Amino acid sequence: MTTRKRSRKKTRQNVVYGKIYIQSTFNNTLLTITDRSGSVLSWNSSGTEEFKGSKKSTAFAAQQASDKLAQKAINFGIQEVEIFVKGPGAGRDSAIRAISASGIKVKSIRDVTPVPHNGCRPPKRRRV
Repeated sequence: MTTRKRSRKKTRQNVVYGKIYIQSTFNNTLLTITDRSGSVLSWNSSGTEEFKGSKKSTAFAAQQASDKLAQKAINFGIQEVEIFVKGPGAGRDSAIRAISASGIKVKSIRDVTPVPHNGCRPPKRRRV
């Protein structure tokens, strides 16, 4: 009995328009690029860029991660993107700047951070 390893090939190469989702938390910055229908083409984060611990939450780590994601997007043929930003972290602005500096045309930037309409009780105030 032989087991063959199945490998997926990247079939979507000629995507012109994409969406980039930036989720910036206090601990990490996650970036996802999708096509128009929402299928994920690629993703990256500060943690995958060899930043560990408290360095993952810095703006520099988010910039490095978004640089690499922008290169992947250019390889897919993406020329213009919509950016959706979510969360309160430090990597929001630097990730947007790095994407726009890479040569990809940014069509719109939307903040989709969820705001509670007096839902769950928030955690206790942090005392340092």
